Amino acid sequence: MSLDLLTYIFIGGSFALYIGIAIWARAGSTKEFYVAGGGVPPVANGMATAADWMSAASFISLAGIVSFIGRDGAAYLMGWTGGYVLLALLLAPYLRKFGKFTVPDFVGDRYYSSTARTIAVICTIVISFTYVAGQMRGVGIVFSRYLHVDIETGVVVGMIIVFFYAVLGGMKGITYTQVAQYCVLILAFMVPAIFLSMQVTGHLLPQSGLGATLDSGKSVLTTLNDLSIELGFSEYTQGNKTTIDMFFMTAALMCGTAGLPHVIVRFFTVPRVKDARISAGWALIFIAILYTTVPAVAGFGRVNLIETLNGKDNAGVEYAQMPSWFKNWEESGLIAWVDKNGDGKVHYSAGDAFEGGKPLYNEVDERGAHGERLTINPSDNASEVYVDRDIMVLANPEVANLPDWVIALVAAGAVAAALSTAAGLLLVISTSISHDLMKKTINPNISDKQELMYARMAAIVAIIIAGYFGINPPGFVAQVVALAFGLAASSVFPVIIMGIFSTRMNTQGAVAGMLVGLISTIGYIVYFKFMGGTADQWWFGISPEGFGTVGMVLNFVVAMVVASMTPEPPQEIRHIVEDIRIPRGAEGAQVH
Repeated sequence: MSLDLLTYIFIGGSFALYIGIAIWARAGSTKEFYVAGGGVPPVANGMATAADWMSAASFISLAGIVSFIGRDGAAYLMGWTGGYVLLALLLAPYLRKFGKFTVPDFVGDRYYSSTARTIAVICTIVISFTYVAGQMRGVGIVFSRYLHVDIETGVVVGMIIVFFYAVLGGMKGITYTQVAQYCVLILAFMVPAIFLSMQVTGHLLPQSGLGATLDSGKSVLTTLNDLSIELGFSEYTQGNKTTIDMFFMTAALMCGTAGLPHVIVRFFTVPRVKDARISAGWALIFIAILYTTVPAVAGFGRVNLIETLNGKDNAGVEYAQMPSWFKNWEESGLIAWVDKNGDGKVHYSAGDAFEGGKPLYNEVDERGAHGERLTINPSDNASEVYVDRDIMVLANPEVANLPDWVIALVAAGAVAAALSTAAGLLLVISTSISHDLMKKTINPNISDKQELMYARMAAIVAIIIAGYFGINPPGFVAQVVALAFGLAASSVFPVIIMGIFSTRMNTQGAVAGMLVGLISTIGYIVYFKFMGGTADQWWFGISPEGFGTVGMVLNFVVAMVVASMTPEPPQEIRHIVEDIRIPRGAEGAQVH
């Protein structure tokens, strides 16, 4: 059976399963659409939370970015895993007891202000759209390779699939779909990881394989260090980021995690506060399975990639002798080669092969003397090869010559990871607009049926906008997602923390803090990502991915200063804040 046919079967079968579940679990009320009726078992909710949490950034891009930047990639691993622990222990139980299932709803009621609610809606939408852009980009990458279409068409196909089970099923459909998606994505990640570990080191567990000794007598990491230096890269275990940028980026990812709206809402789909805690524990276990495997997959993949492109003697490999995977991915535009020295061999080394870092192909699919796709923007830098970081996990099985069914399984897992998170984010966007903006602010008299209609209309518009950003992303998948976390850290996280733990925080402080945090972070990101700002201009050496921590500190400081200069919150609000931190009565807390 051919790889294409296997891929169609695996992806098509998973799509049929997801859509079938969405139809079976179709939401019939706003409570089912928003929080799945509040009756999801903790283990199932833990799986759904893990699938919601482990996006295309986790499945597709995280191992890829760690594979290329080495030690610096630890910021992603520490930030995202540590952030989930922060969310589970510090925020989730209290928010669940408060009983408001969206961030804007919590902000609006806790700070007794429609203005605060509206700003929180804006923050939620900005965060979610930035995050969902990475997911749609991931879907496009998968389809561009396995359906033999361009990335733009792949994104459109993904939009259509998400439409069916996000718009029809709401949170109820999404929850049970995500349980299935978790099973698919974790199998798709672990099976090739185990294959790679056995192939490279002889160890069954990838986690132990990373520290194993190879036939050469060197460990995997030592081998990577030596290969990296030989090809002109910095040591794999050394890294290039400054300590301050690593700290700020890790903190932004951690606090951003704890402020992600689509994960917070997960703790309202279970019946009780106790179940929210249990499901958080299960989710952490399910997440750890993948995250502890990522460094090994990154290391094995990079060793295989270098040895495949340059040959074990680093003398280069003739293009005509390159394996089929290279030419297959070349068609997607995510890997490319330009023969700079005219020897007909592929040489991978430090430096950009193309101006601007990415290849531009001729509109006509022209071929060079060796059969390679011709590009129009080669640079003078050393490398002859461009490799998009986002293909590493997807290409790993092909690079390692694993069975075709493993390659097809990885494709299905990548789609599951991207679509599961995209659906959760789109639901958050639609909920913020229909429930928090329309129902709570603009027109409180709309019926349950009208609110559900607005939610579905908002989801459709959100899918279209998300598709646009998926086609025109501001970076690699993991980088785009990191920006979303920075926005969450600078805007939503402080206002939730102060809302739970400070009886003195009032409307004026919360509004001022959110505005300063969000505007400063967006301004920094826009300048350095879209307006030509360079790394040597970074404020104290802090990257756009790490600036969310600065925005968060500004948020806290401004909020506290403004709150100290304005009237205290009403007495009933202070009582509510004190009550949500007391376990008494928690068993009976219900969503309202």
